[in-house]
Amino acid sequence: MGTPKKPEPVRLFIGMLSENSKLFSAAASILTEKFGPVLLESEIIPFDFTDYYTPEMGKNLSRKFVAFKRMVSPERLAPIKLFTNRLEETYSQNKKRRINLDPGFLTPARVILASTKDFSHRIYLKSGIYAEITLLFRKGKFETFAWTYPDYRTEPYLGFFLLLRNMYKKED
Repeated sequence: MGTPKKPEPVRLFIGMLSENSKLFSAAASILTEKFGPVLLESEIIPFDFTDYYTPEMGKNLSRKFVAFKRMVSPERLAPIKLFTNRLEETYSQNKKRRINLDPGFLTPARVILASTKDFSHRIYLKSGIYAEITLLFRKGKFETFAWTYPDYRTEPYLGFFLLLRNMYKKED
């Protein structure tokens, strides 16, 4: 029989999606108040993988990732997702989001995303929040799954997560 142990801390990151890049700075300011200083941020990456967000957020969307210096317990993913949902609401206009905030965490072995949507490959956490393994690190690189979002398969995203993973590993 195994003995339950406290989980290793994980590296929190948040993917921000918006038509207005000024909202990245505004949201990052609030996120750093909540989660501490930023360790790594990505460049602004054009987001043209789907029109899913177009009716709500517009056509010319961009993505930016921020990862935080302070490690967190993985059990905090659901409350963090609830917090980012509330933050999205504060920036909404006419009941439409102007920014989408997608929290997740990275370990040396994987990238996990939080979601409010259930699906076959997602595991329920609590408070209406699910977790999804999106990327798996194996044989020196991140591998994707059938359900991995198209943007998470691209070099800018994989490069960001590889750099973040290397920074994590140097802390060991």
